[in-house]
Amino acid sequence: MRSLHVLTLLATLVLSGCGYNQLQTEDETVKASWSEVLNQYQRRADLVPNLVNTVKGYAEHEKDVLTAVTEARAKVGKIEANADLLSKPEVFKQFQAAQGDLSSALSRLMVVSENYPQLKADTLFRDLQAQLEGTENRITVARNRYIESIKVYNILVRSFPNNLTAKLFGLEIRPNFAIENEAAMRTPPAVDFERPAAAH
Repeated sequence: MRSLHVLTLLATLVLSGCGYNQLQTEDETVKASWSEVLNQYQRRADLVPNLVNTVKGYAEHEKDVLTAVTEARAKVGKIEANADLLSKPEVFKQFQAAQGDLSSALSRLMVVSENYPQLKADTLFRDLQAQLEGTENRITVARNRYIESIKVYNILVRSFPNNLTAKLFGLEIRPNFAIENEAAMRTPPAVDFERPAAAH
């Protein structure tokens, strides 16, 4: 019985010395930061139907742009976004591409709205614009936190002797946002908050 306690103590010391606890801590940090990224992307997706319907009321003949936004949002919705996505690099790439497409479609929608002064003056539309801009900023902050947590985690997983512990427990490096898309993804949709000139 005593030898079992000694073995347990030795195993604990070995695992602690090989970074097991730190790997678990950083893994949880990655999951938490990824959850926040997903929350903010979901917040943006939830704004899309109201935004499209509001624009449609003033610019119904902009069907191509409205359809592009709706389809981009549907594509985002088809990808099951959860923590498991982090262990599937190909699905992560699809998720990233779908979010990039939605960002582009929303940017085009905001540009189109510039052609409709009555739409720009609509209180609901202005409120949705403000919410969208705030959400885009939150997405950038959440994504930056995720990028930083992934960097720490991946360095830990690849460093000796932690890499041996990581391999033993099946912990692998996690995907990060692709560098080539980062500039586009950091750019929020163009939003114009200027009030129309008052009529004299």
